[in-house]
Amino acid sequence: MPHHPPRPSRLLARRSWPEARFLADVLRTETVGGGLLLLGAVLALVWANSPWRSAYAELGDWVPWPGGTALHLDLSLATWAADGLLAIFFFVVGLELKREFVAGDLRDPRRAALPVVAAVGGMVVPALIYLAVTASAGGAGMRGWAIPTATDIAFALAVLAVIGSHLPQGLRAFLLTLAVVDDLLAITVIAVFYTADFHPLPLLGALLPIAGFAFLVQRRRTWWWALIPLAAAAWVLVHASGVHATVAGVLLGFTVPVLTGRAGEPGLAERLEHRWRPISAGLAVPVFAFFAAGVSLVDVDLGAVVRDPVVLGVAGGLVLGKVVGVFGSTFLLARFTRAELDEEITWADLLGLALLAGIGFTVSLLIGELAFGPGSPEDERVKAAVLAGSLISAGLAAVVLLRRNRVHRRISERESRDDDGDGIPDVYQERPA
Repeated sequence: MPHHPPRPSRLLARRSWPEARFLADVLRTETVGGGLLLLGAVLALVWANSPWRSAYAELGDWVPWPGGTALHLDLSLATWAADGLLAIFFFVVGLELKREFVAGDLRDPRRAALPVVAAVGGMVVPALIYLAVTASAGGAGMRGWAIPTATDIAFALAVLAVIGSHLPQGLRAFLLTLAVVDDLLAITVIAVFYTADFHPLPLLGALLPIAGFAFLVQRRRTWWWALIPLAAAAWVLVHASGVHATVAGVLLGFTVPVLTGRAGEPGLAERLEHRWRPISAGLAVPVFAFFAAGVSLVDVDLGAVVRDPVVLGVAGGLVLGKVVGVFGSTFLLARFTRAELDEEITWADLLGLALLAGIGFTVSLLIGELAFGPGSPEDERVKAAVLAGSLISAGLAAVVLLRRNRVHRRISERESRDDDGDGIPDVYQERPA
């Protein structure tokens, strides 16, 4: 028998139909969430620069429960949004991560290689650019090195959905998988590098409610009156330990089983994700954006802001670092392995996606607050830089992807053309000898 050399594995290959349907559902929901996220940010910017900007600041600083001092819960409304509501967002992220590692593409090392390498490259290069800029200016602000490393999946998918009606499905799937890996790395960075005043006893105590939560979900006991108090107790204890409280959401998400039941019904992780994603996308993230994005430019020296090394490092990391990291690492992986892009995807498509990865919003703003403290002068500059870098990245990505979308639309129209009226697309008919 003739020996055929093994075909190279294809990167960004078309997925199975069940996976495609799941991705389509996620894309539709995240698109709505991205729009609400943008609305919250716009409202914050308008209010923070209006004659009533003092009321915006007072609202964020208001402490709804002054009596929570003993439990470290005498938090301002803005802090509740960042530490409390975002725990819901990270719970959904934990469910996504668990699903990808157990039943998704990340369970296959060959498929996982590209998004993992691209996500790592998309975090390392922006961090290096930030450190280089701040080091050359004397080293001030180097603590914020992780700010430009995150990609906002809701915002990025919203932009892609608006401008990419004919882009290949594999490109959308790659963005989602890359963002899942990016979220995992960002969570690790927050837990390891941005934990202050660590107290191990509360963290050890948090293992008890987390174990109770895991015991119930592993036995498919979805009693809200038991699971929600256990989740709240885990959040309180993680918060008291000094570790950012949103990590509790990820840990709880990891405990939920993914695999389907014997009768083929959806796994519990998928059902909980379906239930909690609207709360995350429709409430938690937009409210956080409303309190986090309100940077005031009134009486601000814009020239000094533009020259600030923190601003240059964050914006440069998002706009330049992300595209070099994501695109460059993908190109090197294909160059030095047998992997190659799916036949319907070009490097121009991937360039647009790498630019889109420079939209860093939710997690970037959160890391900025953790690095410099909410309301600090550096935090205000970080907000301006994240907004500017994200908008520039979105604009550049739109230019590239709109052009690619037109190309793919023409290809789709040509493939579906039936000039002879026989009901069969001409592309499928054999040419005459």
